[in-house]
Amino acid sequence: MKALEHKTSITLPDQRVAVCGDWHGNIGWARTIARVLPYLASDVTTLLHLGDWWMPEAEIDEVFAETDIDRILVTLGNHEPWDQIGPLLDEHPGQAVRVSKLTWFLPRPARLTIGGRRVLSLGGAASVDRQSRIEGLTWWPDEAITDDHVAAAIAGGPADLMLTHEGPAGTPVRPVREILRTNPHRFPAAALEASAASRARVAEVWNAVRPELLAHGHMHVPGGGRTDDGRRIASLGRDGQEGNLGILDMATLKMATPSLAIIRGMTERADIDRDWRIRNVAESLHDATLDGLRHSPEALRDAQDYVDGRRTLDEILEDVRRRHTRNPEEKP
Repeated sequence: MKALEHKTSITLPDQRVAVCGDWHGNIGWARTIARVLPYLASDVTTLLHLGDWWMPEAEIDEVFAETDIDRILVTLGNHEPWDQIGPLLDEHPGQAVRVSKLTWFLPRPARLTIGGRRVLSLGGAASVDRQSRIEGLTWWPDEAITDDHVAAAIAGGPADLMLTHEGPAGTPVRPVREILRTNPHRFPAAALEASAASRARVAEVWNAVRPELLAHGHMHVPGGGRTDDGRRIASLGRDGQEGNLGILDMATLKMATPSLAIIRGMTERADIDRDWRIRNVAESLHDATLDGLRHSPEALRDAQDYVDGRRTLDEILEDVRRRHTRNPEEKP
């Protein structure tokens, strides 16, 4: 692994970007995302990855060669080859480093501008499974978010969007809180303490820069939540899981997360025409084909808007709610 290019700042005009959670070196899943992205969001040219990347650089370039993706910006996770990545970032402190035609590793912290929005990236996390790994071979202490990282991130000032691998302490995302409460994988106390300290560091930055949206991976559970003061958090799933891919509108900072059924369906029929894609999305959004029922004109319009990127999934669902909700006093 070597640095092909390095930049102190990255400014992009993109109005929509793709956001993905943990891929764990799964080139097959990367190929799935590459096949559906042109159909789900043909205007997207930038993919933001939230860590646990560990992808072979040459293969990832080949996988995305026939798409419009021309850069993948990686917010690094804990399960990365830090023995290779660390020295590259140390050689170019505070700079993003390109390691393949498409792949850029972001420093900790990194400041970017995308679609006029201020973006803060803060990679790293605590490996709660470190007891099953070998230090220096499959786990490295360099994964940790340090006090220096926190101080530098806060010193950069407010941000509109924050990209992390680790989620913050005090998250409003219910599925994440449930995992932290129940510890379903029976991780030992020492690992849980390291995780809590790591999440506290992310929360310190999150509460200081106060982004409208924080997107993270690491927990392998899709979900969203909102704090009392209106800040939103999106937790993305891992490779092959629901909620691994999001299409983020930079103007509104709202994210549509196509279902796994949509992604798999489009992968299987990736060479079919746009009309099929619209019908497929209409079925997934409205579930209106049971017992031979046909899609309503509204369902097809919603699906076409989604495929064309005119409305986000949140906006479509809100419109559906308004169309099908009445006051209790109103007669059917």
